Formats: sequence, structure tokens, C-alpha cells
Amino acid sequence: MTRPRNDTLLRALMRQPTDYTPVWLMRQAGRYLPEYNATRARAGDFLTLCKNPDFATEVTLQPLARFGLDAAILFSDILTVPDAMGLGLHFVDGEGPRFERPLREEWEIRDLEAPDPEVHLRYVLDAVAQIRRALDNQVPLIGFCGSPFTLACYMIEGGSSHDFLHVKRMLYERPDLLHHVLDVNARALTAYLNAQIAYGAQAVMIFDTWGGVLSSPAYHACSLAYVQQILAGLTRSHDGHAVPVILFTKGGSNWLEAQAAAGCDALGVDWTIDLGRARERVGAKVALQGNLDPAALFAAPEVIEREAGRILASFGAGHGHVFNLGHGISQHTPPEHVQVLVDAVHTLSRQYHLAP
Repeated sequence: MTRPRNDTLLRALMRQPTDYTPVWLMRQAGRYLPEYNATRARAGDFLTLCKNPDFATEVTLQPLARFGLDAAILFSDILTVPDAMGLGLHFVDGEGPRFERPLREEWEIRDLEAPDPEVHLRYVLDAVAQIRRALDNQVPLIGFCGSPFTLACYMIEGGSSHDFLHVKRMLYERPDLLHHVLDVNARALTAYLNAQIAYGAQAVMIFDTWGGVLSSPAYHACSLAYVQQILAGLTRSHDGHAVPVILFTKGGSNWLEAQAAAGCDALGVDWTIDLGRARERVGAKVALQGNLDPAALFAAPEVIEREAGRILASFGAGHGHVFNLGHGISQHTPPEHVQVLVDAVHTLSRQYHLAP
């Protein structure tokens, strides 16, 4: 397929020269947009929104119609994979995701199987193909999945958690069971991302949302090792073009060097580390994505511009930076503040991409 007319994001992820720093936002299609809320109301509930390719395409494109973003990201949810495993995903207003059948018993864990994405997740693949057609090669489409450990947290806890008691108890009391879940997840996610790539995703991202809650030895054994298993099995080029892979571990800045050596092309970083310091630590191994505190978008426009300028200056001259938030955008963010951020990044970053 033809490379997008604006391929700045793809070049930045591969640390190739760009004229400016590209910008997209985690959770950029979401509840801060009134048009998203209107579409979600028409869908009736969040899962229907995810599982209907027409709705998924509509909301994926909504932020691009408002802002000059440099990428679209597939509208879906990381928990579609365990839902396809038969755990019974549903969402409770004000409480988030819940599974009817969390993994607690050994026989349930031993019976766990990786779903075939062509069969059990076809609605996601159809959405990827439909979004690519709708984008008409304007900007690249990012596909994604959760990390094996992050999915295991939801699958074992049965939903969101503050202390991760069940998954951590399994980690220390029955590590064999946890590693079985992680292996099944890794195989499932490898097939899932490869299917997204085959259907049109031009870059993919692995969200390791809960890797940062682990001890350092457990992070390497239970999170990074299984991310590496995925990275080793991914299709890294399609239709003659490289497919870059982004790894983001929230709260994971202790392990940047290990992440950079894992085999990804870019690392997402949260707002708790200075971006220039992160660049020093990873060197030229990977690009970096990030890392504005999402709360900064509640500030006055001049503060948003100042914070964007500070992060761009921290990364400094050269290529290999994708501007993003350090985590997902808040549902309470004023949309006009997003416009301020996108404009500021596009304007202020050009000075760092001038030829020497």
C-alpha cells in the first residue's frame, strides 16, 4: 500500500530526519470530545462502540477532523483479547472493566487458549481495514495491544485493582500458573498484532500499563520477558515498508536501558522522568515518545505552550522524538487546549530539526 502523505510519525519512530516533531495523543479519541460522546450514545455502550467497525472508524477519525495530529490510533480496547478468550468482559459505569470469569482456579488457567484473531477478533481487523480506507493515506494508523502482564492483571483480578493482590499472590505462591497465563497472552498478542499489521496498521504499540507495579526482578521476568517474546515474533515490515513498534511501560523509567535493548523501535515514557535524561540513557538505540503530564492540558494556553517548549528543549536537537502525553488524555480536558498543544509542538519543534 502507498505510504501516507504525512509520514512524519513513521520516520520519527525510525529515527529518520523530519522537518518537525510529530504529535499524537494517547486516548486521543475519547470522552473529552463532544462528538465522541454523541457517537457513544448512539452506540448504546462502550463495547458496542468497540465491536462495530463503523462506530470504531467514526470515532478514530474524529480527533483528526479537529486537530492537525500526525497519526490515527485504532479505536479499541486492550481487553478485547481476554474477552475473546471467553472471560466475559463487561463495563460498569463508574467502575470500569469487569470480567465475569476471572482466572482463579488452576483448571481455568490450564484451559486458557490463545484466540484466533481472524475468527474471534475479526471485528477489530475489519475496523483496521475500514479506518485505513477512510484515512485515504493522509496519516499513518497505529494499532495496539496491552502487554501480557497488564492483561494478566485484569484477567486474574477480575477488573481494575488498587493493590493487585490476586495477581501478586499468584506471582509468589504459584509462579507456574502466572507464567502459563503470560505465555498464552504473549502468543495471543503476537498473532493479534500481526493480524492488525496485515490488515493495515502501519505502526503498533504495546501498552504495559501495570508493569511499573512490579519489583525489578519481577518486571524483568513477568513483563519485559514476555514483551520480548512478542517483539521477536512480530512482522516488522509490510508491503515494503518498516512497521515500527513502540513499547510503553507506565512507571517504568527504572528500566529504560533494558527496554531499549528489548527489540522495540521506540519507547514511550511517562512524565516522571526528564526527557533529556531518558535520551542520554537510551542513546541512539530507540526513538522516544512523550512525555507531557496530561494534567498540564488544564492550564492556561501560555502554560501549555511553555510546557511543550520545555519538553522539546529537553529532548534537544535531532530526530527520533514523537511528542505525546505521559499517559492518556483526561476526559475533562478542554478540546481547545489540545489545539494549543498541537500547534505549539508543530511550531516550536522546527528549530530542533534544522540541518546542521
